[in-house]
Amino acid sequence: MSTDVDQLVDIIARRVQERLNGPSNAAAKLALAPRDRGECNDDSAPGEDCASCGSCVVRRPWSVRAMEGAGAMRVGALPGVGAVPGDMAKLIDHTLLKPEATRDEVVKLCEEARKYRFASVCVNTTWVGLCKSLLAGTDVMVCAVVGFPLGAMAPTAKAYEARDAMRQGAEEIDMVINIGALKSRDYETVFEDICRVVKSAAPAGVKVILETSALDTEQKIIGCALSKLAGAAFVKTSTGFGKGGATVEDVELMRRIVGGDVGVKASGGVRTAEDVLKMAQAGANRVGASASVAIVSGTADGKGKGY
Repeated sequence: MSTDVDQLVDIIARRVQERLNGPSNAAAKLALAPRDRGECNDDSAPGEDCASCGSCVVRRPWSVRAMEGAGAMRVGALPGVGAVPGDMAKLIDHTLLKPEATRDEVVKLCEEARKYRFASVCVNTTWVGLCKSLLAGTDVMVCAVVGFPLGAMAPTAKAYEARDAMRQGAEEIDMVINIGALKSRDYETVFEDICRVVKSAAPAGVKVILETSALDTEQKIIGCALSKLAGAAFVKTSTGFGKGGATVEDVELMRRIVGGDVGVKASGGVRTAEDVLKMAQAGANRVGASASVAIVSGTADGKGKGY
């Protein structure tokens, strides 16, 4: 098996070089980016914790609509975001992944998702059952993270976590790739890791988080290629807990490697509407945001940071 995987990686590397030397498959550039429409000084909007990110779904909806027009299928927002236009809510993954998240915060997350009909809530697996029960009768999905945020678990452990999350009611799975195995060129373990989670999560789609800030270019290429071969639905840049987040160069590279058959999600370090547009132009068809990132600044009390 190990020899077969190594041979496969060699084939991938050759084909990648051919693709990189050819025409770009990145998304077409927008002819015109939306301009700033003034300060975010709408006092009637909630969130005294506003970070002036420039892309709030409540205070600056035109910026988020521009992201949608650029190709983003979803953006992220945290508890306390407030009322969101109904046709925009479908873009948002309502996210709460910080380890100190309390039951009350998760309940609030689901209440907001139910009220505004967000696309999903994204939570750690311990909260999946609660979220599923709170969201019963709605079209809001429950997304669970697996092997998060380190990715250093055994493939069987990740597969079990994914399977258990599905049994509890998860409808999407975000897994973290085995970063150490990838950097060690142990491609058999990386491939098995993703395959096991994909199989355990079926029919739900799996997004593979590469943690690109920890990888060199070759490792990013191989990680994307192995994710696609293993049946992942998306490749994703970052956990939001690593050393860095998404870059235009990484998103563009990931899109060129996976082509049009697999999604690309940019997450981490996307702080302005301009950043989000750049990610979409580079080939991302989903954009994730957290307390320090694009759409909103944190929880309602203004103390939240990150996911």
